[in-house]
Amino acid sequence: MTAGLADTIAEVLRPVAGGELPVRLVVWDGSEAGPAGAPVVRLNSPDAIRRLLWAPGELGAAQAYVTGELDVDGDLNSALEHLWKVVRDRGLSGVRPTPSVLAGVARIARAAGALGAPPAPPASQARVTGRLHSLLRDRAAISHHYDLSNDFYALILDPQMAYSSGYWTDSSEGYGLEDAQRDKLDLVCRKIGLKPGMRLLDVGCGWGSLSLHAAQYYGADVVGVTLSVEQKAFIDARIKERGLEGRVEIRVQDYREIPDGPFDAVASLEMGEHVGQRNYPVYASALFTNVVPGGKVLVQQMSRRGKHPGGGPFIESFIAPDMHMRPVGETLGFLEDAGFEVEGVQAMRRDYVRTLEAWYARFEENHDAAVAMMGEEIARVWRLYLVGALRSFAEGRMGVEQILCSRPG
Repeated sequence: MTAGLADTIAEVLRPVAGGELPVRLVVWDGSEAGPAGAPVVRLNSPDAIRRLLWAPGELGAAQAYVTGELDVDGDLNSALEHLWKVVRDRGLSGVRPTPSVLAGVARIARAAGALGAPPAPPASQARVTGRLHSLLRDRAAISHHYDLSNDFYALILDPQMAYSSGYWTDSSEGYGLEDAQRDKLDLVCRKIGLKPGMRLLDVGCGWGSLSLHAAQYYGADVVGVTLSVEQKAFIDARIKERGLEGRVEIRVQDYREIPDGPFDAVASLEMGEHVGQRNYPVYASALFTNVVPGGKVLVQQMSRRGKHPGGGPFIESFIAPDMHMRPVGETLGFLEDAGFEVEGVQAMRRDYVRTLEAWYARFEENHDAAVAMMGEEIARVWRLYLVGALRSFAEGRMGVEQILCSRPG
């Protein structure tokens, strides 16, 4: 192996990095480069170079990380926070590799013995086919993420298994994730005016946190729809545990196929991101037709500005295929075009930062159990996912809003 490969890499990347490497780079040949005291990034295999050669940028780096060909010492969140600060301080937004940089990367690959066909995608990478947002493809995309393992999600989420941003109403030490999720569920139920005997439709019900809460504490009769068979099995068991048979019905059903509306109220928590840009009018129309005139609909949904409306190459390839986010103003336009009157918008970006901090802390506390349950690669995917999402919300690249609408009449 060529000696001093780390120095060669550092020199080639200098134009992209805007100067000295922002990390301490340690390469499998024993060479090192970059400032002492900076986060340590390890290239453990020539395959890391090969992946970055074939997929420069986020996707290649993510593939190398989840396979262990690239690693980061210590806390990944702190490392990425440092990198994003360097990006901002050096004004690197929008930097693209020049032909000379790409030629330099090719020289590195040749010196490292990393030339050749692209490595196979990691086993954890999503594989969905078919027409975009067809019924079958949407089921496959949802199954990839949500049918992973109920027990695995229980290692990360609160006991209610709420997989959306909490609503943090207290900063005291004794107030935590479970409290914030309960307060979010109460907030939703209050906003839609839920009362005993009302029929509620929960579109994209997840593991049933809202469906069960609405029935148990507000006396509603609830229909929840999901495309995940694992989620339905989980909620059905909880319905029996809580004696809510006949009060909560969970269906494996697409939002486009609900036959028994309209309902007195409708809620959809962080599901609208999955319907796609072209299908969002269909989704908004389905919400509209499934609520009675005068009824209220609450949509809690993530928003994003700029490029990568799907969340970026890593999210789109490993976590949520076919997801689409947009600025909140565009979503309001879709809802108004469907016939809704928009009554209020509540920004909850900072709440999501705290929620993701809590999920990440739980993941790290249960890391060994996660590896034993799902394997090292899946655990690495989820560490990268949680940290990447945390940084996106903390640094304002993404937001989340509760949008309260009503059907006139």
